[in-house]
Amino acid sequence: MKTSTLATPALIAAALMAAGCAGGDGEGDTADMEEVNPAMQELTPAESGPMTFFITSAGPGDGANLGGLEGADAHCEMLADAQGAGGMGWAAYLSTINEDGSAAVNARDRIGTGPWHNQAGVLVANNVDELHSDAANLTKESILTEMGDMVNGRGDDPNMHDILTGSNMDGTATTGEGYDNCGNWTSNGEGSASVGHHDRIGGGQNPTSWNSAHGSRGCSQENLQGTGGNGFFYCFATGG
Repeated sequence: MKTSTLATPALIAAALMAAGCAGGDGEGDTADMEEVNPAMQELTPAESGPMTFFITSAGPGDGANLGGLEGADAHCEMLADAQGAGGMGWAAYLSTINEDGSAAVNARDRIGTGPWHNQAGVLVANNVDELHSDAANLTKESILTEMGDMVNGRGDDPNMHDILTGSNMDGTATTGEGYDNCGNWTSNGEGSASVGHHDRIGGGQNPTSWNSAHGSRGCSQENLQGTGGNGFFYCFATGG
């Protein structure tokens, strides 16, 4: 004679628990196995911060005539203010040469001490020395406009990677016989000024330099556009 075993509540509970462990509950076990996407990880405080650096989304539109350093600084302030980031002592990354008795100005000496972050909050450089070293985080993807957009580079149509700086790779003023720095940013005609490649590729003496790739072919808007530029420049917050 066969006998049957009754399924007591205790046995039922034990069976359900075992099934749950074997099959997973759809949350805990699965979550433990998921890999974290590095792109989704939050930046640490040292790596993130408010926007203190950008490339202009537009220039004044008159070639390399920016109204001098004062006009260029005001343009940086205007663009930043439109994004709610005004009043931070914005300065254009531009050098000037010794002209008419005026002392030369080095771009590296007029942008504050850092650190600087792009519009997305990503750290670009901690200080002036790092900014002018291989450790700087300066790429087409990290050099964003004040609105958070990437600027066209080589291979895009149109190419706009020539960025006005008037500087050497170390951030000092470019000099040389016949070099006029586009009238220290007041000329839209003949002349030349040093430009960098924000996308870190192209031609020139230093094609991968963000601030000193080669000289421009002229100072007019047409000249700048004809050789891969658009009259853009870099802006840095000095801290007010």
